[in-house]
Amino acid sequence: MFPIMEYKERIKKVKEKMALEGLEVLFITNPSNINYLSGYDAWSFYVHQMLVVQLEEDQPIWIGRKQDANAAKATTWLDHGNIYFYSDDYVHSILKHPMDEIARVLAGKGLDKKTIGVEKENYYFTAKAYEQLQKGLPDVLFKDATLLVNYVRLIKSPLEIAFMKKAGRIAEIAMKRAIEEINEGVRENDVVASIYQAQVQGTVEFGGDYPAIVPLLPSGEKTSSPHITWSDQRYKKGDTVIMELAGCYKRYHAPLARTLVIGEPDQKVKLLAEVVLEGIEETLTFIQPGVTCEEVEEVWRTSIAKYGFMKDSRIGYSMGLSYPPDWGEHTASLRYGDKTILKPNMTFHLIPGIWYDDYGVEISESFIVTEDGMDTLSKFPRHLYVK
Repeated sequence: MFPIMEYKERIKKVKEKMALEGLEVLFITNPSNINYLSGYDAWSFYVHQMLVVQLEEDQPIWIGRKQDANAAKATTWLDHGNIYFYSDDYVHSILKHPMDEIARVLAGKGLDKKTIGVEKENYYFTAKAYEQLQKGLPDVLFKDATLLVNYVRLIKSPLEIAFMKKAGRIAEIAMKRAIEEINEGVRENDVVASIYQAQVQGTVEFGGDYPAIVPLLPSGEKTSSPHITWSDQRYKKGDTVIMELAGCYKRYHAPLARTLVIGEPDQKVKLLAEVVLEGIEETLTFIQPGVTCEEVEEVWRTSIAKYGFMKDSRIGYSMGLSYPPDWGEHTASLRYGDKTILKPNMTFHLIPGIWYDDYGVEISESFIVTEDGMDTLSKFPRHLYVK
């Protein structure tokens, strides 16, 4: 947990945004946002749970499954009287829905005629959940507040940055382990098992957490697709292997990607890696407060265009606190058209991978925007690795 005053400051910023949007109440179902405002941390996001922020109340209220209520008492800064639960017969029932009970709790607190914001676009709030809320609270004016808290999270506090730097150290250890373990004849899954061990063990000073995304290790022709995980096949000579993973500390992430070749690299892979590395260096050098996301992407695009290359997808995104299935914050992206202005203590994953039909190269850095430039969260040598 963070100091209570930090949570209160976060709540204050959220309420300021709520007031601007004309919201009296905010229903939060994204577990990252629930954690950000309350400290709640448990593997319970596969069932319906909610944090409710009211303009007129100092503390939010947590509502979730009965057997998770003690986790709320153990991990949040909330008074126990602000922790509510629904019984287990609501879980995965075809007869009733947890939002029915949640609606009754909210109506009992006099929130049944308010203007309420809901996070319509997130992995954890279903169409059925929204439908049941509307049925249970027919006089409520619901408004979309999907990214309201996410945008508050864009600028990190000093303690959040400290957590992400620890995650960056864990990422270094996990990447080193991956490069050591990948060899001709070794099974992909055995390498991933070793990566997981490194991610969770962390360092002597601090342990690691489970990252929001599993290690992504496509090899051979599968490097044409960045989000392939692993199999039990064995590496062979000539394989190119992409390694994308993250360190995670108290839910804060530091992603990192590198590319490795077993044996002599194919000339096309070697050339692509050189172009990507030069583009990353020029892009990172350009980054400073005051520039926009699209200006950062333009530096990259101009750099690789010198060699006849192009990339038609974004080259990075804001990230930090998160739960599966994604470590991104879903706000700022390093791409054409995103005019978000970079400010100190924003954090991004710069991942300008390039993928073709039968090969690809992925090299990335997670960075913090500083007062006069940027600083990478990990200090891991940036080049094409050859075994």
